Amino acid sequence: MTPSKNRRDFFRSTAGAALTTSIFTRNIKGANDKINAAFIGMGKMGRSNLHFAMGQENLVPVAVCDVYQRNLDWAVRDSKNQAKPYKDFREVLADKSIDIVCISTPDHWHAYMTVEACKAGKDVYVEKPICCVVDEGVKMVQAARKYDRVVQAGTMQRSAKHFQQAVEIVRNGDLGNITFVRTWNYANGMSEGIGNPPDSDPPPTLDWDMWLGPAPKRPFNENRFGVDPKDGYYSNFRWFWDYAGGWMTDWGVHWLDIVQMAMKEEMPAEISSMGGKLFTKDNTETPDTLQVTYNYPSGFVAVYERRSGNAQSMFEKGGGILFCGSKGTMFLDRSGYKIVPEMRMVRPPEPGARPTREPMMAEADVKSTDSGNKNHWANFLDCVRTRKKPISDIEVCQRSTTTCLLGNVAYRSKMKLIGTPRNGRRRNRNRANT
Repeated sequence: MTPSKNRRDFFRSTAGAALTTSIFTRNIKGANDKINAAFIGMGKMGRSNLHFAMGQENLVPVAVCDVYQRNLDWAVRDSKNQAKPYKDFREVLADKSIDIVCISTPDHWHAYMTVEACKAGKDVYVEKPICCVVDEGVKMVQAARKYDRVVQAGTMQRSAKHFQQAVEIVRNGDLGNITFVRTWNYANGMSEGIGNPPDSDPPPTLDWDMWLGPAPKRPFNENRFGVDPKDGYYSNFRWFWDYAGGWMTDWGVHWLDIVQMAMKEEMPAEISSMGGKLFTKDNTETPDTLQVTYNYPSGFVAVYERRSGNAQSMFEKGGGILFCGSKGTMFLDRSGYKIVPEMRMVRPPEPGARPTREPMMAEADVKSTDSGNKNHWANFLDCVRTRKKPISDIEVCQRSTTTCLLGNVAYRSKMKLIGTPRNGRRRNRNRANT
């Protein structure tokens, strides 16, 4: 597609398009068979996925794709010049020699590309959040099932050993009865944020029309795209509703995915939210201050909090999860987990004496030994060969993403959301006994 081609024609017309002409199921690959991999979206996250994928045995990076020439050049370099560069992802999907596709584009492209990759017979690794609209996630799951595709979502914390250990501690009831879980991301940044640059012409090496894709037509603004000469980690598109969901879907999906995994929950029953742009004065749209409260069917409350103007937090951590149980509290993040036991009175004190107390469980301070990324890619490729469901199967991440999307819906609508569990009634059980 050239920059001058009408962007709506691309989505209106599918007859004869490369992305819908190859609907088939591949044979199961053996452990020694080469897997030809393509990578779409070659910003920092895309190149990180390329790095971890190239660390796997028998994977060959045959294609990289991006609409921004700088990122494309860097990706070819990082592939050790093995990958062929593309600017149009449809050409990648049309190549029948490609087995898997990794999608690390801005969030608003995830759903469309995943569905079309499944149609084209590719297995997919797609970054989180998997979509920007609830219905898109449903379509992604339907496509994976209809075309019998392995689709792994990028919630790689599920593959980190210390997260798995922490999940088992919760599930075994070691922390006692958990009635409250807190998740958060706190920081104290500059009130001017990322500034208020005027709209302008896009860089000559960027296909801005293709970058927008299914999003509304808008003039180029460097904050929406996130031009960063130093290639900083965060792309600013995350803070605009057209392309993403702010901190709620960027980081909230990581934390709440683990909460739902540990507590054996699929979705909350009630959601309420409050917040706003209360600190930063830039042209971003998503809230810099936010609290979302989730009431789960099994009888516990979870919250997600975001602050931009104050960094003080539990355990002096900028983000993480607190599982608050009747026997102890566990803090969990990517650096490890720490357990602080509750204290109980052993016997009533004698007159004038201090009460005797003892911990209700053992302390723990476990450091992380891996990020989860390497294991996550290994799990994906193993499932490509065996056709099993991966640890972050698209349906699992669809629920985690939906939980976060609905948090934003509650915030933007200023309404409390109430749902009905699949069995039609709420459960009420002591999770420590499950």
